Amino acid sequence: MFENTQQGTVNVINGSDPITSKTTEDLSALIQECLSSGHPRFVLDLEHVPLLDSHGLTLLLDTADLCARRGGMLQLAAPNYLCDDILRATGVGSHFEIFEDVTSAVRSFAR
Repeated sequence: MFENTQQGTVNVINGSDPITSKTTEDLSALIQECLSSGHPRFVLDLEHVPLLDSHGLTLLLDTADLCARRGGMLQLAAPNYLCDDILRATGVGSHFEIFEDVTSAVRSFAR
């Protein structure tokens, strides 16, 4: 299960489920709900996410594109070893700024 918390105007989404074909629909709905409030600034906390599959990677890219079209951005924070490896091996990670922790990712919006 994923949940959203607000840190200023930044949506911080975290959870402990894998981001796979089984969970992308729920995560996408949460993202759409946040976007309806008008804040296209997101940090996805990957610290406790055990796995990303192709559906999850596609969701990340689609969300980043949607945020950019609305003047915002998606940042990634604290990927565990496996998620970091998946992001690097697939090249998807090169589309994002990846931060060591959520605090740094949230602060990046103040630049």
